[in-house]
Amino acid sequence: MPLLLFAATLYGFSQSQAQKAQAVTESDGTVYDISITDSADSQGRVHVMAKDLFISAFVILISVALVVGLWVYRSIAVPLVKLKKATQNIKEGNLDFVLDVEGKDEFSELCQDFEEMRRRLKESTEEKSLIEKENRELISNISHDLKTPITAVKGYVEGIMDGVADTPEKMDRYVRTIYNKTNEMDHLINELTFYSKIDTNRIPYTFNKLNVEDYFEDCSEEVGLELETRGIELVYANYVEKDVMVIADGEQIRRVIHNIISNAIKYMDKPKGIIQIRIKDVGDFIQIEIEDNGKGIGPKDLPYIFDRFYRTDVSRNSSKGGSGIGLSIVKKILEDHGGKVWATSRLGIGTIMYFVLRKYQEVPMK
Repeated sequence: MPLLLFAATLYGFSQSQAQKAQAVTESDGTVYDISITDSADSQGRVHVMAKDLFISAFVILISVALVVGLWVYRSIAVPLVKLKKATQNIKEGNLDFVLDVEGKDEFSELCQDFEEMRRRLKESTEEKSLIEKENRELISNISHDLKTPITAVKGYVEGIMDGVADTPEKMDRYVRTIYNKTNEMDHLINELTFYSKIDTNRIPYTFNKLNVEDYFEDCSEEVGLELETRGIELVYANYVEKDVMVIADGEQIRRVIHNIISNAIKYMDKPKGIIQIRIKDVGDFIQIEIEDNGKGIGPKDLPYIFDRFYRTDVSRNSSKGGSGIGLSIVKKILEDHGGKVWATSRLGIGTIMYFVLRKYQEVPMK
């Protein structure tokens, strides 16, 4: 519009000048008519200028329209096309893509938020898939490991009923075997129940002050009775002073010891099995060491033995069953107590499990 107004003004000015030049009178009275020639030249120049201005304005308008159109396409249309394609992928269940949009405008921020949603949705889907896989594996493990002792119990009971155990020694051996197998089943069922509480963070803790010497001596006596029925020797040693206390849930720490020892029994391959329990004072903590002379754990397996469902015997032969969650339960309980657990092992020689509990220390009141 400014260009058009300028052209119109220029045209009006040239017309006025042409009218004023209609006639020029010299001093001698002679009149010269120059209006026709000058007026024609002025009008021609004005028309050319106006035409050039119109063409320039049209080119500028076209250029501005193209620039604005390109900007709109790049900042709005392209992100919308990508967003539509991403939405279609999610609708079809495909989360393996990346919505890559650069920029700082509102549409780019919308696409970035959409990409974050896709990433979190993918993580959630993968986590759900992993949990479902673990649950299926747990059910398979528990079913397998319950079937094995039940079959053994059934066989020994049938042997007693058929009179195979016709001597006191055979009867005693049969009864002890049935007792051990029922203990295995009871342990597996307890693990399954406790696993459900771990999965929902509903482990019931009752923390109390426990005298280290008295508590672990009771635990060793309880464990010793079970090991005796299996022909395994228990060696217990306490190097902690009589008045040392810890704050812990006695029932859950018993579960820790029982799970570790059950794992040691499971992989015992020596004719004369030996399990040692040592209680040591290590400054602000009490360290418990449980050592066995079993088959040991390979270096490639050792870092993963506390992971849920990890098993070193992937073949799952019946003599070394287990749900694969015993040591993960140990780790969870000790972490909730503010302690930790780790292990060292040598193949063919044995394994040592370590865990620590913080000492109870009274803070003097000022």
